[in-house]
Amino acid sequence: MTRPADRPSPDQMLREAAARLDRRRFLTVTSAAAALAFGVNLPSAQAADAEFAPKALTENPFTLGVASGDPLPNAVVLWTRLAPRPLEPDFGLPPVGSVRVGWEIARDERFRRVERRGSARAHAEFSYSLHVDVDGLQAGREYWYRFTVGSWTSPVGRTRTAPARGRRPESSRLAVASCQAYEDGYFTAYRHLADEDLDAVFHVGDYIYEYGIDAVGGDRRYADRTLPAALNHETTTLADYRLRYSLYKNDPDLQAAHAAHPWYVTWDDHEVENNYAAGIPEKNQDPAPFVARRAAAYRAYWENQPLRLPQPRGTELTLYRRVHFGQLAQFDILDTRQYRDDQANGDGWKYPTPESEAPERTLMGATQERWFAEGLRRSTATWNLVPQQVVFSRRKNTTAERSKLSMDAWDGYPAARERFLTAVDQAGTRNLVLLTGDVHVAYAFDVKRNFDDPNSRTVGVELVGTSISSDGDGAERPSDWATMMAANPHLRFFDARRGYTVVALDHHQARADHRVVSHITRPGGTLSTASSFVTEAGNPGLHPA
Repeated sequence: MTRPADRPSPDQMLREAAARLDRRRFLTVTSAAAALAFGVNLPSAQAADAEFAPKALTENPFTLGVASGDPLPNAVVLWTRLAPRPLEPDFGLPPVGSVRVGWEIARDERFRRVERRGSARAHAEFSYSLHVDVDGLQAGREYWYRFTVGSWTSPVGRTRTAPARGRRPESSRLAVASCQAYEDGYFTAYRHLADEDLDAVFHVGDYIYEYGIDAVGGDRRYADRTLPAALNHETTTLADYRLRYSLYKNDPDLQAAHAAHPWYVTWDDHEVENNYAAGIPEKNQDPAPFVARRAAAYRAYWENQPLRLPQPRGTELTLYRRVHFGQLAQFDILDTRQYRDDQANGDGWKYPTPESEAPERTLMGATQERWFAEGLRRSTATWNLVPQQVVFSRRKNTTAERSKLSMDAWDGYPAARERFLTAVDQAGTRNLVLLTGDVHVAYAFDVKRNFDDPNSRTVGVELVGTSISSDGDGAERPSDWATMMAANPHLRFFDARRGYTVVALDHHQARADHRVVSHITRPGGTLSTASSFVTEAGNPGLHPA
């Protein structure tokens, strides 16, 4: 990732971003639709600049924890969001103004050797979120960080900078996580993930879910607490999305995973609405209010993630980006949701048709496709990893010669997949690893150059991580296990329990360990490793470890 040499201060960028949100419109969004999206009127400049005294905070403001993200060799983003009362409409803070928050980052957990320190203002119009881009750090080393405001001190977080671009680190360990529906169970997998020895976590989508959450709770995780009635409807406004993030980030297991490791994040659909496509809602209603809803969702996403400034820009948020771990790995983090064509054939699992196979259809958008192809051509890393959202490999759900395919995944965009594979061929990429989420199961695929021919050349592998909690406890072998394994000879592993995937890289091989949790619909789930596969550098394809 790159940053401009000269840039405005964080305060200035926040003020400019707020002004853009008030001015800009997208497509046919009306003023009424914008009000739906943002839920509040932006304050006057004088009110927004008013700073209140930290001593006014009489309750712990760090209820949502801390996080770090997007580490570079010399920099990392530190995040927190002040919310003394995280499940109340105003989160326990004034609706306008700002408060100054101190931060420090140290070489040791006790902060005896502080590397950098400073302060920044958390603004009401950004829900008192703070994104501190700390630079001047050393490459490839651990740091600890914390925030202070008034008499309050945040939990301590651990982070790590990326290796220097020209260095050749011997190894790296990362985790892939996705899909964490709060109402489906505990985030037990995150408690275990926090204990892993990792350089970074890649979250590939569905950080929140937009559906209403019943405050009664039944026998699920929230049965012992009373949730606000405001959670019991689908998210549509900025206030809705902010409250939903507060609920999720109030979870202690999610907080532990964020505090333990730096994260690289990208979204899928549920951060806005199920199976939306660019500016098109799931059920193809009037796009104007939906685009306003999407703008609100994007803004809340940025407020609640450790992402670099300046963000967002009106109704758009650029998430695709490139990360280098020295000469060992290049990560091309994709966004397959914001720029895609609408799902063909009415979405769902359908037989391919001329509509789905049209050559112009795109999942990434033309600009991102060119960016990706150019990045592969320039790559000098041993491994090229692609964190992205939806399943890339062919998935037939019957053993018949002609089978239905998922129109929401790459199967519904075969021309886009062919352009992707052509870019891989033209770049001479030999060690390709796709890191995927979305489907609430763990898969391990050999990526074939031609999925219609089982004997076709293997050009890489795809590791699909299961969900953290979505769909409840799951099963080791779901009802369609035998059919899926028989219908897809390039599918090497399939497990539908909850968990995450750990990927260990060195210059000889990449190893994937699929971690699963015994149960998540009640506390205390234990962790085990369901499978371990390796793919060798220069010899693509998965083999049992």
